Amino acid sequence: MRFSQIVGQQAAKEHFLNMWHHQQLPHALLIHGNEGTGVLPFALAISQFILCENRQSADACGQCPACTQASKLAHPDLNISFPSIKPEKKKENLSTYYIDDFRKFVAQSPYGTTFDWLQSTGAENKQGNISAEECRSMIEKLALKSHVENGYKILLVWRPEFLGKEGNILLKLIEEPPARTILILAAEVLEQILPTILSRVQRIKLLPLRQEEIAQALSDREQTDVHQAQRIAMMASGNFHTALQLLHHPVNDLLPATKHWFNMLFVRRGIDASKAMEEQAKEGREGIKNFLIYVEHLLQAVIRFRYTGQCRLGGEELDFIQKLAKTPLTQAAIEQMIDALNRMGFYIQRNANAKIQLQALNIEMMYAIQNKKVSSLN
Repeated sequence: MRFSQIVGQQAAKEHFLNMWHHQQLPHALLIHGNEGTGVLPFALAISQFILCENRQSADACGQCPACTQASKLAHPDLNISFPSIKPEKKKENLSTYYIDDFRKFVAQSPYGTTFDWLQSTGAENKQGNISAEECRSMIEKLALKSHVENGYKILLVWRPEFLGKEGNILLKLIEEPPARTILILAAEVLEQILPTILSRVQRIKLLPLRQEEIAQALSDREQTDVHQAQRIAMMASGNFHTALQLLHHPVNDLLPATKHWFNMLFVRRGIDASKAMEEQAKEGREGIKNFLIYVEHLLQAVIRFRYTGQCRLGGEELDFIQKLAKTPLTQAAIEQMIDALNRMGFYIQRNANAKIQLQALNIEMMYAIQNKKVSSLN
């Protein structure tokens, strides 16, 4: 992975390069940002840049043997740890058992989520983690000499949030690593990382991607029509993974279902609203997620239209937004709806029962329209 392959994040790239060229790179670096901002690709780009035999001022060369190996996650001095589940017939839970699968996953979905990764390994409802055995394995690997004379050794830990208390095993390594060893942690939720680890690393924060960055990436990399790329970018909320999901699972036909559902909600026809959600439940996890994202996008457009009188959408979508903006819905009610859609999307992503969650969403939406809250469902 090279910096040129990362969507956006120019400020973060410049920050890292400035540290490198001024010889101020710390031995323990934490890359963090929201899902879809590219924490794993960014960490991989740093790794390849450091290992490159002919690095340029702003990027790895991409052509030397080290770059070829690093791009395939196969460089002997690049050690990678990630969440996993203990395989059957194995006594330990080690990343080594899954490294070939992980290489394929990153090659196909560099912006993929941890949940997607664990599901690809057959985790189903099992919770992945980075085990104590894995921590000890990291220490042992970094104690070995570099395969390149005077070269760097790198340990990349994807999602250190999954370390738990086992992370304390790594404290001495993080504080005093072997010579010419760089530790790179790639995280999304700082609050779930041990404070003892946070206090020992220097951070680089990745910001949510701008709409124009997502649209440009979709046009350049996926050969997406410009107008479709812009529409998806508006809905992605700074998340490139979401943008790719929307691209591969189109949402163009969701407006009729959305209009019907809202009509049933506003006239309090609960049975018909429930039937509408039963139909959505048949669309599968990705279809449901895209429906929830689409509805959230329309509600956000209502808020913007009320404040600015402008809307980037047109046609029937604009007509629907204008009508919704004229209803007595309060700002708080719309925000309550958006929050409910977000939460349900989170639950669906993690394989919660779709029918139950969508019916719970029905109740929350109807209560929000009436300016009430359903505290028992929060």
